[in-house]
Amino acid sequence: MEQLEQISAQGFGAMASHIIGWAYFLAWSASFYPQAILNWRRKSVQGLSMDFIYLNVVGFLCYSIFNLAFYFSPEIQDEYRQRNGGQDNLVRANDVFFALHALALSSFTLFQTLIYKRDEGQSVSKPTKLLILISSIGMGLMVVSAIASKSQWIDLLYYLSYIKLGISFIKYCPQVYLNYASKSTAGWSIHNILLDFTGGTLSISQLILDAYISNDWSGISGDPVKFGLGFLSIFFDIIFMVQHYILYRPREDKDYAPLSMMENGEHKALLLPKHKNYQSTLQFKQQQQE
Repeated sequence: MEQLEQISAQGFGAMASHIIGWAYFLAWSASFYPQAILNWRRKSVQGLSMDFIYLNVVGFLCYSIFNLAFYFSPEIQDEYRQRNGGQDNLVRANDVFFALHALALSSFTLFQTLIYKRDEGQSVSKPTKLLILISSIGMGLMVVSAIASKSQWIDLLYYLSYIKLGISFIKYCPQVYLNYASKSTAGWSIHNILLDFTGGTLSISQLILDAYISNDWSGISGDPVKFGLGFLSIFFDIIFMVQHYILYRPREDKDYAPLSMMENGEHKALLLPKHKNYQSTLQFKQQQQE
């Protein structure tokens, strides 16, 4: 009877993990669209940190390789079991799809920075270029080491995961500072942050639930990038929300008209380009009173 209850509980836990996993995939994946849409509507990337964009692409490239190898490679899976008492790793299909989707959307946003308007001094900083260069050299050395059998391929993957973790911490800092320096969050989508916060919370929840179901808490340390990514996302998302909703209000975007728009008495969609026929709701009411 106890065994049946245990099996039933594990089955429910596995189903809950599956649901949470795809929920975090949807939330985190959706978090990339508001910024891309905002850039497209503004035809500008002003207010967006170039360091953040480039580091995002490098980070998700590393994360994609990590998840693909852990999920599909029998050799990597065997090496993981050898180091973790025969336990399977906790990388799931939703982790793979999220990483690939994030890489694609990050690359698209990077492409937008090449074609849309930006400030004259808005470029990738020298420290960021140096960081990417050093990380690439280290990656090359790890590949050579694995080929020469001086280390295992899983060591290369862990190296990539640490790059992703480091980038996840560093990439947010320029945007935090940019918002602070300009005393504004104009050009930076808060919807991206809200979805990112949701995804980070669900991602950590799935990892903890999987570790509990398998009774193997080493699974968390075995996938440090997923836990660290979720934690860092939550930490910085809270900072961005404080900046947006508390510290830097009101927000003005010189490229776009106010959020509440009316034309000929009808409400219009948000973030429309400025046009002489558009006016704020307040201006419209004042004209009506006159």
